[in-house]
Amino acid sequence: MQNQPQGEGSGAGISSAMVEDVFLTDAFLIKGRLQGKYQRLARMLEDVERQFLTIEDAVMVSLRSNDVVRTPRVQVNVREIILAHELVDMAGDAAYRNMASDDKNTRIRAFYSGHIQLEVAGRISPRAYEPTRGQGRRFFVMQEPVIRGLDLESSDELKLLRSLPYAIVQKERLSYLYDFS
Repeated sequence: MQNQPQGEGSGAGISSAMVEDVFLTDAFLIKGRLQGKYQRLARMLEDVERQFLTIEDAVMVSLRSNDVVRTPRVQVNVREIILAHELVDMAGDAAYRNMASDDKNTRIRAFYSGHIQLEVAGRISPRAYEPTRGQGRRFFVMQEPVIRGLDLESSDELKLLRSLPYAIVQKERLSYLYDFS
């Protein structure tokens, strides 16, 4: 089922727009482009001045019904984001090599206990889920995430979550964590 917010026009240009960023919340998988992005997504998410992010050319897939909503823009509260991923590498090879470095050697399984029972497992920097002295970081990067608790085969849109090379995970949204180090 294709839904569209009232008053948003035909949405004809939205379906062909380039998807740069992916956000997973309690209710939706949101794909689109973060408005005003001037640095890596992980750093943009840490911006304490912003409470809402504007996602342009948004495709929102309901996690409950698989309904799809297409809209020119949607405001997403940063606190609602469980995890995010930057599909288009805006920073170049050096940044990608740094993210993929093998210091991410701790395996964890993390559980979110909101409206959906979600598990994310993968490799992180040692104790990245803990606060760092002097840095109030709300997110950490997980390499090779495996996401359980969603039917990733139920729609082509959700299948994207099966093959992410990394995910930017919000610490505050996790309830339980197994650290295998």
